[in-house]
Amino acid sequence: MKTSYLLLAVLLGSLPTYAGDAALLNIVQRVTKQEAAFVSQLRTRTPVLETYIQEAPAGTEVKTNTRVAKDHYFLGRLHLAGDIEYTPIVARSDLAKSGLSKSSRLMFFRSHSMLFAPEGFAQMIFIDAQAGFSPETYSFEYAGREFLGDVRALILDVTPRDPTSPGRFIGRIWVEDTTYQVVRFNGNYTHSTAAHMFFHFDSWRVCVAPDLWVPAVIYVEETAGAKKTSAPFSFKAQTRLWGYNTGAALRSDELARILVEMETPVKDGESGADASPLESQRAWEHQSEQNVLDRLEKSGLLSPKGAVDQVLDTVINNLSVSNGLTMEAHGRVLLTTPIETFTVGHTILISRGLLDVLPDESSLAMVLSDELAHIALGHKTNTQFAFRSMTMFSDEDLMERFRFARSPQEIAEAGKRAVEFLSKSPYAAKMGNAGLFLRALSSRAPRFPNLIRPNIGNGLANGETILRMADLLARAPSLEEDKLEQIAALPLGSRVKLDPWTCETSLVKTKPVELLAAREKLLFEITPFTLFLTRTEGRPKASGE
Repeated sequence: MKTSYLLLAVLLGSLPTYAGDAALLNIVQRVTKQEAAFVSQLRTRTPVLETYIQEAPAGTEVKTNTRVAKDHYFLGRLHLAGDIEYTPIVARSDLAKSGLSKSSRLMFFRSHSMLFAPEGFAQMIFIDAQAGFSPETYSFEYAGREFLGDVRALILDVTPRDPTSPGRFIGRIWVEDTTYQVVRFNGNYTHSTAAHMFFHFDSWRVCVAPDLWVPAVIYVEETAGAKKTSAPFSFKAQTRLWGYNTGAALRSDELARILVEMETPVKDGESGADASPLESQRAWEHQSEQNVLDRLEKSGLLSPKGAVDQVLDTVINNLSVSNGLTMEAHGRVLLTTPIETFTVGHTILISRGLLDVLPDESSLAMVLSDELAHIALGHKTNTQFAFRSMTMFSDEDLMERFRFARSPQEIAEAGKRAVEFLSKSPYAAKMGNAGLFLRALSSRAPRFPNLIRPNIGNGLANGETILRMADLLARAPSLEEDKLEQIAALPLGSRVKLDPWTCETSLVKTKPVELLAAREKLLFEITPFTLFLTRTEGRPKASGE
């Protein structure tokens, strides 16, 4: 009875903050037990991990992207059965050029150059996966309560009991007050050195099923010269994780459903019409298209069909109807950050990162019209992928096998046709906005080479040169950095929300925020995460359900 009364006191916010309190110990024991179960459960998963980093010159702060010196990009798959193992799919950073072996360290520091290692960002999904997170290894202090979206959380400040032990977490954790699972933790690991660096991070988890929370996003920020930090450079980074429920497990679930359905006899089709050569050719092209989409979706790099696809299809339909196009075309979302688009058959793929930074629907119409033009002009994609064996390779080989970039001649032809499409479309009067986006991209492109470099398809810029739709750029208004009402592009993360379990995408629901200064425009910038957390009812969904 006494324990229950003290537990109620915690939830009401009246718990004393001294470490010896019985109610606090009760909470801590439940939290650390749940965290141990979380770590064990996560060991069975192999999510995709993507990290994008914007780095500033030494001695400066990353306040505006005018000071960004260079960027870095990693994409790979985590294997968590034992120690953190990372299999790269894409690695674009100085680390990839250094010849250094894989390491679980966050970063290396040699000759005043920062070398980023993706395993270091991966370790931020755990509070302490090595020494163990327990009342014996850490001290806890109650710090209050807070709603994170719909989820009420208890706040605990955490410090390691052994201050000399390296790599222990120090900071704050947020614990949802129903099952006492950690949903957010914010801080650092102890004893960062020049050779073994740790940096400040904010790690979030989301609920994907009752009592099942998984790591979703991590924000990292460090400023050179800050007190008690050994960081020689300033940088910001976003890490995203998804694809916890993709791959072979989904195929097994689908097979089980099919076997149940097969208990009811079904008559074979009675149509006797043979296919013409043209129909056979189109069927072959469609088979190639479907094999590529299936392989991308299986790898966790392509979102299942969903709400964002419907928005893309609406814009594509507006372009098609206003131009009298009769061929079928659909849009899909590539889940990665680098800015790119491409077509596979009659499917237009656009990256999540590009969708995030586009300021309005007219700018979206611009990039979709360019790919729609490739379809209308009959520019083919490789039909060799109709052979299933051509898509049977590992995820780490995917970026080498799948290349859908167009030739300069095809890009020029499509650009001219796209301008014609837009001139007859409902977006014709707003092409100045689209051109302004291209102008903003041109101004930022030299600072973000890895953001503008496509993984699979067609980029929009190369250095300061806009590769596509240059006619719109020439007619665009001037870019006025200090003009608050001129929004040429958005920060990363502005448009698309990603379900880390199913890989489904949805549109971010935010209220308009009035800008107070030009620096708040944050064009193409990395920003912190503030998730609206909710609890999920029912069983975990399979991808595409």
